[in-house]
Amino acid sequence: METLEAMAGRRSIRRFKDEPVTDEQICEILHAATLAPSGKNRQPWRFVVVRGDKRAEMMAVMRAGMERLRALGVDVGSGPWTAQVMERAPVTIFVFNDGATLDAHTTMTAEDVVLASVDVQSIGAAIQNLLLAAHDKDLGALWVCDVFLAYEELCVWLGETHQMIAAIAVGHPDEAPAARPRKAVDEVTRWV
Repeated sequence: METLEAMAGRRSIRRFKDEPVTDEQICEILHAATLAPSGKNRQPWRFVVVRGDKRAEMMAVMRAGMERLRALGVDVGSGPWTAQVMERAPVTIFVFNDGATLDAHTTMTAEDVVLASVDVQSIGAAIQNLLLAAHDKDLGALWVCDVFLAYEELCVWLGETHQMIAAIAVGHPDEAPAARPRKAVDEVTRWV
């Protein structure tokens, strides 16, 4: 598959077949993620793969986090729908930033702030590589940020002390959605 063809053909998949994803497939898409450009070559990405029986635990933890927020009067928006999507995916890959911890009391220098931004951008590139590799392997994937609705609960359950960036639901697609509308280049570009 050509790179531009992969970019144009990739879709966010929200329905998955009841078929397992092999360890080899997971390793291949994770390897692709690690090939992403990385500011200062810090390679801050870390991955936690959840599959099999642990998926039910993961979903219980996520739903408990959303219930905690609801009890506080927070609108969890698309969270319940996203939870259903994740529940049907045979694999969820959590992505963490090992350059940042969950300690909110850390004082950051100006250099730390720059590096934190660089690290998150590098991780975004790794996630995009992972999504394109999944598409290339005839897998479907969904970049999930609704995991932030159970951020603390999921980090504790996963035993992670680093910053969670996102999760990616992965499986064999059971849908072929049309391309979503995109803004034209001239709408988002200014030439100087």
